[in-house]
Amino acid sequence: MSVRYAEAVWEGSLKEGIGKMQLGSGAYKGNYSYASRFEEREGSNPEELVGAALAGCFSMALSSDLGKMGFTPTRIKTKAQVHLERVEGKATITKIELKTDALVPGIDELSFLKKAEEAKIGCPISRALSAVEITLNARLSKGEVAV
Repeated sequence: MSVRYAEAVWEGSLKEGIGKMQLGSGAYKGNYSYASRFEEREGSNPEELVGAALAGCFSMALSSDLGKMGFTPTRIKTKAQVHLERVEGKATITKIELKTDALVPGIDELSFLKKAEEAKIGCPISRALSAVEITLNARLSKGEVAV
């Protein structure tokens, strides 16, 4: 298999400092700060990168699982909402809600929902985040995909 990497640099104090995160591939590079993480201000944060990783991993796993059944999805769109809350005084990811909408010609809804649940449990990022509650709202679209 492969080894992937990312890096972060933080300069300054927690509340006044600023950081930069970058993927090893160079596909993403962005600033983050206390304000962008805890106060909904402009900039990125580690939690949205976790959400993007899970949404991407889940979507690929679902495509793979559907393919093994003979179905090729036209499109799978997944949104991840990462909940960051204080638990015993520490910032903690308490839950991640996945919402996916997929257009998969020829599949019945029950088979789709079963495969979506299996992908949620089995994708590598879900497995790495096993200490976090991950919920799934999966919808089999009959036309255009929208999440």
